[in-house]
Amino acid sequence: MFRLALKMLFGDSAKYLMLVFGVMFSTFLITQQSSVFCGLMLWTTAIIKNAPAPIWVVEKEVKQVNQTIAMRDTDLGRVRSVAGVEWAMPIYSGVQNVRMTNGSLTVVQLIGIDSTTFAGAPMRITEGGIDALRQPNAVIVDELALQRLSPDPKTPLKMGDTFEINDQEARIVGICKAMRSFTGGPFIWTTYDRALSYAPPQRKMLSAILVSPSAGHNLEGVADAIEKDTGLKAYVNTGFKESPRDFNTATIFWFIKNTGIPISFGTTVIVGIIVGMAICCQTFYLFVLDNLKHYGALKAMGASNWKLCRMLLIQVGVVGFVGYGIGLFLASRFGLFALQNQQPPFFMPDIIPFAVLGVITVICLLSSFLGILRVSLLDAAVVFRG
Repeated sequence: MFRLALKMLFGDSAKYLMLVFGVMFSTFLITQQSSVFCGLMLWTTAIIKNAPAPIWVVEKEVKQVNQTIAMRDTDLGRVRSVAGVEWAMPIYSGVQNVRMTNGSLTVVQLIGIDSTTFAGAPMRITEGGIDALRQPNAVIVDELALQRLSPDPKTPLKMGDTFEINDQEARIVGICKAMRSFTGGPFIWTTYDRALSYAPPQRKMLSAILVSPSAGHNLEGVADAIEKDTGLKAYVNTGFKESPRDFNTATIFWFIKNTGIPISFGTTVIVGIIVGMAICCQTFYLFVLDNLKHYGALKAMGASNWKLCRMLLIQVGVVGFVGYGIGLFLASRFGLFALQNQQPPFFMPDIIPFAVLGVITVICLLSSFLGILRVSLLDAAVVFRG
């Protein structure tokens, strides 16, 4: 029965290929759009990933890491005085203009870190060293900056090259790997004091305070104590774990709630499901109609409705398996291309392939439903009619 079902399926190559295309299209579109959405949401937390710290203390109205509301310099001392705080260091984070040697401007994410402990320094420095930041006008840039800040993309910047941040010289003393920013600009690290000199002067300049708990104190407890004693907002960096204080989660949910990104990607995913369902349902029903005489002959020879239904399920299962595999392969190749070119953002959590498999299974079952209903009501005598 299994072999006969496959012969019937592969015998009509046009409809078989159309069915596979429908499943493949849905799989690719759903997987690709879901992964790009996850990658884009991951980019929104780039500052947390690129300047890691166990606890981020910010102004109480800050809802996500890309929102900067400056605090008073005295807030740093207040946080340091909280019980359970091992160290607390200032950090400056802001978008600044960089003037290249040809006079054109570009936007960068400037990070200023403490020059003693280097809390918030990049994790993956490929050239140079973090200690070099203590040199005059020294900065560490990510690999994207080498391309973006060069007047000629074919000749990227290198160690020792200079450029201007708000008309002040900056010299490259280190190169690092960093996650891309949601705003699209490259990351530049320097010392906190130098970052304040690069940035336009304001009455309050402290963007956030990076905190580490003392031994024997957990993140949540120290964060509670900081909020209670200072009135500031303390977020923990637990890496998307279930915590009401996790800065990554808070940032992502802020973008989901306050931007149209989820609606945009969700609409595309729904379109992929509808198109795949329409193609599969219509094509498979036409396939069943074209083979009604064969099903009628099998029924006249004693095949039960259950056996015929199993044949249909085998046929639609093979189509779903092949189409899902091809679609997932194409989405993976797209992701590899995106990672090599650093855009568009692409991140495929483990749940996405399984979720897409569930969607494709539903599409295949719906596609087979009409065919199963038609075959179940089929009169075996149809095979003897002209």
